[in-house]
Amino acid sequence: QVQLVESGGGLVQPGGSLRLSCAASGRMSIIYFMGWYRQALGKERELVARITSAGTTNYADSVKGRFTISRDSAKKTAYLQMSSLRPDDTAVYYCFYQGGPAMYWGQGTQVTVSS
Repeated sequence: QVQLVESGGGLVQPGGSLRLSCAASGRMSIIYFMGWYRQALGKERELVARITSAGTTNYADSVKGRFTISRDSAKKTAYLQMSSLRPDDTAVYYCFYQGGPAMYWGQGTQVTVSS
């Protein structure tokens, strides 16, 4: 079992920045993915970014060049640095961890981009 605790959401003006954190606890696989999905009101959940245990990263086209995912393996924590935020980034962001067939989710954190 893996537990995930997210932090860092909030309200920010367009063009601003936020950093999300996702701290994992429990037994983690040697090979795994961590990252974030997001779900805006009335829309389907979409993958935002993910990072593998080897450090490989993937991003949605809509966030490339603006968001950066990283991890601190010793702290079992992933980070999503979000810059140049736009109103269409407004959503609930859900951290996830996937090791083998099991997938775990954080509680979600609201990110609102508005003036």
